[in-house]
Amino acid sequence: MKHIDARGCNFRELNQRVWEAGTACTLEHCCGQRFIAAGMAEQTVVVRGIPGNALGAYLNGASITVWGNAQDAVGDTMNAGQIVVHGSIGDAAGYAMRGGKIFVQGDAGYRAGIHMKAYENKIPLMVIGGVAGSFLGEYQAGGRIVVLGLEADGRRLLGNFPCTGMHGGKLFLRGDCRGLHFPTQVQLHPAGEEDLAELRPIVAEYAALFDRDAAEILNAPFTVVTPNGSNPYKLMYVAN
Repeated sequence: MKHIDARGCNFRELNQRVWEAGTACTLEHCCGQRFIAAGMAEQTVVVRGIPGNALGAYLNGASITVWGNAQDAVGDTMNAGQIVVHGSIGDAAGYAMRGGKIFVQGDAGYRAGIHMKAYENKIPLMVIGGVAGSFLGEYQAGGRIVVLGLEADGRRLLGNFPCTGMHGGKLFLRGDCRGLHFPTQVQLHPAGEEDLAELRPIVAEYAALFDRDAAEILNAPFTVVTPNGSNPYKLMYVAN
């Protein structure tokens, strides 16, 4: 694996070096450079430090691991691949995400999963280990978002206005969601056995990535959020 020292590199220079590194590279001392690994298909990229906005934008199959926090728009419009962040992320993660997986050890900012969608066998996944900011799943059209609330320290699992305009997909929220307010266009129910069968391998993957106990995470109630049958937003996006 090639090692690249990001100190003093502007984002254009750094990204050129990443593309030229071949199949695998590690970026040391990353500090705010944007668009790292944007559009990559087969490479493995390890980032030590804090990448800037649009990490993994348009990702098309590459694997990115960040040992630190990441800024806004992680996985913007990603199509395939995986992004693992050993820290927290900023706003608008997974914007218009249509495939692949994003795993976040800590918290997510505002508008995570906005416009997330799914197509045929592509079902994008975002797992947030901590808490999420306002407008989680805004206009969500497909895919899965999981919020675990680990190390929440009394903070609310979600910010304000979750699932605004949601017309597809599913959210799994660890807890009973008392005190949270959702729009009338969605419905909530306690996770049943079918839901848990879908959730278990997701939690197992998160636990393996971040050295957690999957059984302990699952030893709590989960709430499932989906659009309701009379969702008016669906009529705006789906032909009948």
